[in-house]
Amino acid sequence: MSLQKAKHEAQRWLTTALEDLDAARSLTRSHHFAHACFLAQQAAEKAVKAVWYAVDEEPWGHSVQKLVAEMPRPAGVDIAGMEEAGALLDRYYITTRYPNGLPDLTPGQTFFLADAEKAIATAATIVECCRQSL
Repeated sequence: MSLQKAKHEAQRWLTTALEDLDAARSLTRSHHFAHACFLAQQAAEKAVKAVWYAVDEEPWGHSVQKLVAEMPRPAGVDIAGMEEAGALLDRYYITTRYPNGLPDLTPGQTFFLADAEKAIATAATIVECCRQSL
């Protein structure tokens, strides 16, 4: 892929990450905390993938922690703390969506405002770091 196409693809992924982060905030305001946590994870995943696409690499998988650990390092990307932040967000990938990911409860019964706020703040940090690198 040409550098111009790679940058365009990266921007598409970053734009979608920002939209997911905005949706997570809206879901938090409407008390859908499990869904907000999931979209926060999605925002971080897509932002990290944007960095991959920017350097014409193909990311694979959904683990933010793994995507960060294996991420190509373009100039200006400071990943300090991003692996740990990714690990936190990865915990929201399954359990926020499926009732069989939790014992005897639904995601809506298990996730609370504090969870959504922490997930959004964590994702926002990752998204901003990725945005600055692009």
